[in-house]
Amino acid sequence: MPDAAIADAAGAITVRPDRLVGHCSGATTLAPLAPHTAFSLHPLMTVPDGRTSLAGAPCAIAGSSSAALALAERLGTACGMRPIRVDDEDRAAYHAAASIAANYLLAVEDLAARVAEDAGLDRAALAPLVRAAVDAWQDRGAADALTGPVARGDDATVARQRTAIAGRLPAADLELFDALTAATVRLAGRAAAPADDRTRVAAGSVPC
Repeated sequence: MPDAAIADAAGAITVRPDRLVGHCSGATTLAPLAPHTAFSLHPLMTVPDGRTSLAGAPCAIAGSSSAALALAERLGTACGMRPIRVDDEDRAAYHAAASIAANYLLAVEDLAARVAEDAGLDRAALAPLVRAAVDAWQDRGAADALTGPVARGDDATVARQRTAIAGRLPAADLELFDALTAATVRLAGRAAAPADDRTRVAAGSVPC
C-alpha cells in the first residue's frame, strides 16, 4: 500500500496490549502506527517482481519497545536478511540513499542505454561495464573508483560527448548529462589516488 495509507490501515486494527503492529515502509517512521506497540522492517532490496530473493539483503528495523524491536529483528533474520537498526529521525535519509542507489541509478542507465542504442549497441553491451563500476565502487569508494575523461581532465572528449547527445536526444537528456558531468567533476576533485596512479590515468591508460 502507499505510505500515506499506513495510518488508516493501522487505525482499523483493534489496539491490544499483546498486539504488535508493523509496516514495511522504508521512509515512514513508527508514528502512523500509534497507539499500537509498533515495529517496522524494510528490506534494503529492489523487488521488481515476486521472484526476488531477500536472502542476504540488509533490512532496516525499528521498534517502539524492546519487544517490538526484538520481533522485527527475529522476522528479518528468519527471512534470511541482516537486520540493521535505523532510528525514526534517520528514516528519510536512509530511504533517500536507497532510492538514489537503485531507482536513480536506473534513470542514469536508461540514458546510457538510449545513447548506446542510437550508436548501434544494445544495453547488454554496457552491462559488464556497469557491474565492474559497481564492484569498484563497493571495494574502493566512488572517488577512487572513478575513471574516464572527467577523471583524467580530458575536456575535449567530454565536449564531443555533449555535442553527440545534443544532436541525438531531447534537451532534458542533455540537462541530465550536464548535471552528471558537473557531479563527476566534483567527485574527481575528491579522488585520493597515489601520484603514480594519477599519472597513469592522465596518460590515458584507463579507457572508459
